Amino acid sequence: MSEKKDNIFRRLYYGVLKENPTVVLCLGLCPTLAVTTSAKNGLAMGIFTSVVLILSNLFISLLRKLIPQTERILGFVVIIGTFTTLSQLFLQAYFPDINEALGIFIPLTAVNTVIYDRAEKYAVSHNAALSIFDGIGMGIGYTLIITILGAIREILAMGTVFGYRLIPAGYSISIAALAPGGFIILACIIAIANKINGGRRL
Repeated sequence: MSEKKDNIFRRLYYGVLKENPTVVLCLGLCPTLAVTTSAKNGLAMGIFTSVVLILSNLFISLLRKLIPQTERILGFVVIIGTFTTLSQLFLQAYFPDINEALGIFIPLTAVNTVIYDRAEKYAVSHNAALSIFDGIGMGIGYTLIITILGAIREILAMGTVFGYRLIPAGYSISIAALAPGGFIILACIIAIANKINGGRRL
């Protein structure tokens, strides 16, 4: 798609619905399933990933004409790894509890396929403004889905959401906190999103 036909509203719309990285493109599923045992963890992981995605998109777009074609992947690794490290240091300094809760999946953001997909498919061939909004749209879409997934799993497994009790203790479905439960719930969310998108992935 040419830049003339593209715009910031399309980037936001595609990121949230038509090209949602989780339920349409099915990217980044490992951290999605691993950290979404609660809504808080899902939201925190979504925000962290979004920050790295937006900054990476911006700098890859700005440097796209300077990065040699043969060294493009190496350039992506350096830029994305740098912003992942800087963002992690910020979390460690100001939000140590979140950093501890998300654990190894914070540094593994450096190899998150959501970020590399946008670098390869969009940022490297579009201007900085559109690339920023592409990152914002994809970040909102990613954060929305993993927060919803985390909230559903938390409600079913613990009867709470963001720490507030909705279901009396003892009435829980413990499998929702485990990997099989996460897979089943995510599959249901993907099915609903697929229906909203007209029964097909774009």
